[in-house]
Formats: sequence, structure tokens, C-alpha cells
Amino acid sequence: MKQIFLIIFISLQPIILKAQLSNAPDQITTSAGNLEIYPVLHGSIVFKWNNMDIFIDPYGGAGRYANYDKPDLILISHPHDDHMDLETLADIDTSDAIFIVPQAVADEFPAVYANQTVVLANGESHEIKGITVKAVPMYNLPEEGARHAKGWGNGYVLSFGDKDIYVSGDTEDIPEMRALTDIDIAFVCMNLPYTMDINQAASAVLEFEPAIVYPYHHRGQDISQFKALVDAGNKPIEVRLKGWYPAN
Repeated sequence: MKQIFLIIFISLQPIILKAQLSNAPDQITTSAGNLEIYPVLHGSIVFKWNNMDIFIDPYGGAGRYANYDKPDLILISHPHDDHMDLETLADIDTSDAIFIVPQAVADEFPAVYANQTVVLANGESHEIKGITVKAVPMYNLPEEGARHAKGWGNGYVLSFGDKDIYVSGDTEDIPEMRALTDIDIAFVCMNLPYTMDINQAASAVLEFEPAIVYPYHHRGQDISQFKALVDAGNKPIEVRLKGWYPAN
């Protein structure tokens, strides 16, 4: 009887997790003020820190950003329209924002953003209002003919006080991600055929060992199974599951 109950419970876990997921914000203590993390949609995140709003790949319509203040900083990873959503950007008040983007995004940006844009290549950094932003590689393997070519887009590592936050962008299980060190929070993508599967993502996370990891950009993937794979590695990594795909 116990075995039957256990089988039923395990089989229902993905359904239970899906029902419980929310996109309520999380709060992280840093040495220079609290960091609030807001999951928005797919690959879009909002960070609030020291009276600043930082938008990552804003996408899905300006209504999703109506409850946030005007962005001070906007990071865009690459030109695909679920990351560089020009319609959403046009409907957000970006008058006070600095954009940090790869060259491929700058090449497609409207001229109105030209004086607000900082272009970073992989490996380059920029500091703004106490936040250090470093561009890191994001690409597919094999590189030849890849949908996301090496150097075309950026992942980012943002430093808020003593906390380093990694945002993967659209990447596969690349050596540069595995080589990351001292990452406090990681947002790691996982959706085939555009990035990687949950097995690749879990394997990489278990190697670079962020203290906290959020699976994001995971449409169609079983993130409860990703969590199980990471948990099974017995590393000090907390997996946080959020509702990146709300019904409305």
C-alpha cells in the first residue's frame, strides 16, 4: 500500500509543482542593500536595487511592466524577438534608461536609443550606478551554423554589492558557463531546440555551483525534473521554481 501511494505521489509531483508555482518576487540581502527579483515572462526579469529598476530582455507587452518604475538600466542579450522586443520597448518609458547590448542588437536598434546605448562584447564590463555588468558568452554547439553564434549575443554577470548574478541568455552547455566561479544566483535557460535540455543544464549547474539557481526560458521543459537532477547531485545549490508562464 505504501509503495502504491509513493508511486502516485511521485507521478503527481509535476502537476502539484505547476499548480504551486508563482512569480512572486524574492528578496536577497546584499552588502549594499536588498535586491528584489521579479520573474516576468519567459526570459524576462526585473531587478530592483537601491531605488533602481533593471530590466532584462523585456518582452511580452508593456502591460507586464506597468507596476514597475521607469527602468534605469535595460540589458538585452541578443536580437531574437523574444529578447529584443521592440514593440514592448516602444511602449515603456525608457527616457532615463541606459541600454547594455551586444553589437548585433545595436545594429538593429532604432536611432532614438543611440545616445542611451552601451555596447559590450563578450568579456567586456561596464559600471553604472554601483552595478558592474560583465558580458559573457552565450552560444550553441556545434558553433558552425548555430542559431546563436559565439560572440553574437551576451549572457551577463551583474554584481550587486557582494552578490554576483548570472543571466545565461540563450546558450547551450558551453565551457564558459561551466567555468563560472563564485556565482550567488544563476538564471539558466533550458528549452530545445534553441538552447539545451534539462540534463545538460543540470550537469552544468552542478559544475559551476551557484548558491541559488532559477530555471527560466524553459517553455516545454519539465523543470521539476531539472530540480530533481540538481538535488540528486548533493551540492549546496538551492533550486527555485517560479511561474514564468502565467495564464494571462
